[in-house]
Amino acid sequence: MPMPWFLLSLALGRSPVVLSLERLEGLQDAARCSPGLSCHLWDGDVVCLPGSIVSAPGPVLVPTSLQTELVRRCYQETDCDLCVRVAVHLAVHGHWEKPEDEEKLGRAADPEPEEPRNASLQAQVVLSFQAYPTARCVLLEVQVPAALVQPGQSVGSVVFDCFEAALGTEVQIWSYTQPRYQKELNLTRQLPDCRGLEVQDSIQSCRALPWLSVTADGDNVHLVLDVSEEQSFGLSLYWNQTGPQTIPLNQTDIVPCLCIQAWPLEPDSVRTSICPFTEDPRAHRNLWRAARLQLLPPRGWRLDAPCSLHAQATLCWQAPGRGPCQPLVPPLPRENVTVNMALEFPLLKGHPNLCVQVSSWEKMQLQLQECLWADSLGPLKDDMLLVEARGPQDNRSFCALEPSGCTPLLSRASTRAARLGEQLLQDLHSGQCLQLWDDDLGALWACPMDKYIHQRWVLVWLACLLFAAALFLLFLLKKDHVKGWLRLLKEDIRAGAAATGRAALLLYSADDAGFERLVGALASALCQVPLRVAVDLWSRRELSAQGPLAWFHAQRRRTVQEGGLVVLIFSPGAVALCHEWLQDAGPAPGAHGPHDAFAASLSCVLPDFLQGRAPGRYVGAYFDGLLHADAVPALFRAVPVFSLPSQLPAFLGSLQGPRGPRPGRLGERAEQVARALQPALDSCLRTPGTAGMGRGMGPEAGDRT
Repeated sequence: MPMPWFLLSLALGRSPVVLSLERLEGLQDAARCSPGLSCHLWDGDVVCLPGSIVSAPGPVLVPTSLQTELVRRCYQETDCDLCVRVAVHLAVHGHWEKPEDEEKLGRAADPEPEEPRNASLQAQVVLSFQAYPTARCVLLEVQVPAALVQPGQSVGSVVFDCFEAALGTEVQIWSYTQPRYQKELNLTRQLPDCRGLEVQDSIQSCRALPWLSVTADGDNVHLVLDVSEEQSFGLSLYWNQTGPQTIPLNQTDIVPCLCIQAWPLEPDSVRTSICPFTEDPRAHRNLWRAARLQLLPPRGWRLDAPCSLHAQATLCWQAPGRGPCQPLVPPLPRENVTVNMALEFPLLKGHPNLCVQVSSWEKMQLQLQECLWADSLGPLKDDMLLVEARGPQDNRSFCALEPSGCTPLLSRASTRAARLGEQLLQDLHSGQCLQLWDDDLGALWACPMDKYIHQRWVLVWLACLLFAAALFLLFLLKKDHVKGWLRLLKEDIRAGAAATGRAALLLYSADDAGFERLVGALASALCQVPLRVAVDLWSRRELSAQGPLAWFHAQRRRTVQEGGLVVLIFSPGAVALCHEWLQDAGPAPGAHGPHDAFAASLSCVLPDFLQGRAPGRYVGAYFDGLLHADAVPALFRAVPVFSLPSQLPAFLGSLQGPRGPRPGRLGERAEQVARALQPALDSCLRTPGTAGMGRGMGPEAGDRT
């Protein structure tokens, strides 16, 4: 059964389905029409001369659309060529003109049709075909009976068999009438190669072609070529964007645009190509790892990557130590980023707090960020960004960009920008603010906040001096009472410092509900030590609002700045996720939940370990009976890894740091945490399959990094 071209192109795009083609016998071209029409194919080709467009004297036949279909033209049983069948759809164009005397008198036309209006229509339809290195033009005469002549209506189609073309070439087809009453129709198509057609035994060039396939076995990728033993062949791996070049097939080189091409070493041989990694998640991760975001002076940027990235770029404002980068107006174009091309920022001036983010359109949540001119303009500044909006009749309004949003300057909000609104407007009008961007709709201004910070510290120091003077005077008046009071105050300060505790961020993989309860029990017990614990179980609303990656960035930055530790809790699921990122196992699409901070955080945790920044910032832990010690990947053993609850004293000592309690007190707290953990741990061990999972992640399934 013949296959329409549009179905054929879909099948050849990503599906491995092989299609059969209709077989035509002999060398003779032919034409056939829809029922009711008559057509005739002129002998031989004609000269393609479209000519100029002329006015239609009345109803005429014109081509309205083109359709193509692939067939085989065979001379012998195993000697065929690929051929393109073309169908031209025709319609009646134009109307009969009214007689001049009828228009002047305003009378209706005679209901009896006149002889010219009963006549049939005839047209000469030209088909022009070009496919390197050949070009042809054929002429079809089509006649439509009077009964089918209705202005504006389709009358049917005429089909031509057929134009021969080579596999894998691009063909162009035009159609018009002689004389020409409208612009010619045109159609461009890319013919498939041998892989998508059931023609290996009938087309000679396909019989000698090497047939390719790619399979993956764990860490190994195999390229299989099906060729005869006596056949010589060439093989090339190349980047699809930059043309053929020979490269080795290392695992880290697998990216979505990596294609493979093979051909027999014969003159004018047909080549076959496959691009097997287009939808491979591992290839997309490799692409993001290879991507580099560069800032070009004075106000340019470029994203370097071996393939096109499905990503968007955003200009944002990064306040020092205040959460994620906030998108700005004007945004950069949100269409797909063009890689390896220098682009310009729509800015007037540079500022160290201005950054550009490139993030993935997909659900992989991958992101690159660079702040502008950080090397030349220094670190981030505590400046306030003012957003000016301009309306009709020169109406202007100002708001300040803060973590909570854009706060109107003259509002009653309890934010720093609202309290300093009038002073910031005075700074703006006096020229103390730097204009970063300007157009008809608004502007961006960066206003320094140094002087307000200095004023605040002057008041603080003055208050401290007054307080110190009062204390000294009180000490002179009541020396004995003050000594006792100071002793109590010192004990209260120590108790308050212990109550606040050191910060600890817990990261874990939500393997199941029982394991989440076990992590929740550990977090609650650590709060009683006391420690200031952050865990995604207690931050579902923030996770939903910010996303796992932004939430982890904010919590990690706060924990590290306050001298705390990030605790990586290893489980079978966490180990599997680590192996995915370390390319020890295939990806598991859809395995991560919407609040899985562990999966989102690996893109930032792994660079800390790979670049030696992890000691002093991270510790590891796993639960007795749920995971073997050797299952923890070697990369993460660069920091202390504790087994819980058997190593709880050392674990708590590491979390509390050098200022922790005495060893005896530390042992009591470890016993309290162990008692709180044991019921949840016993419940996990009783869960069917859990204990077996822990034993399965033993040395034999351990680290392969």
